[in-house]
Amino acid sequence: MIFERIEDFAAALPQARAVAGLDLGTKTIGVAVSDPLLSVASPLLTIRRTKFTADAAALLDLCGKRGIGGLVLGLPRNMDGTEGPRCQSTRAFARNLERLTELPVTFWDERLSTVAAERALLEADTSRKRRAEVIDHVAAGYILQGALDRIGHLRRDT
Repeated sequence: MIFERIEDFAAALPQARAVAGLDLGTKTIGVAVSDPLLSVASPLLTIRRTKFTADAAALLDLCGKRGIGGLVLGLPRNMDGTEGPRCQSTRAFARNLERLTELPVTFWDERLSTVAAERALLEADTSRKRRAEVIDHVAAGYILQGALDRIGHLRRDT
């Protein structure tokens, strides 16, 4: 099921299950995972995209092996907050994925996540080659951490 509001997504999550964050690109999918307490996001891997069925199979296999309870997809809004073609593509991916899994899915504004990931990797003095290898799943970590922080605030407020 796709949830537009993070509050509804948080309510639908199973207890003590990790969540995965995805940074969907045209050529790759960056994947990050949380701990079961939903407090820390960790970059995991980058999947090279081929076609939807293969991409979805790889993601869902990973979710099954790691006991993932929900998915957070980075929504690449324009800087003015509007949604362009990349957002439409992300929403289409979510709708297609929804047909294949019962996992709750939501979106998280990913503006500047790749910029933040790049900056962090530069500060860590990561080589250009290594940055290219890890940037997508580090960006997924930023996306997921933002969602986890919001879920944490929601849980404290209740």
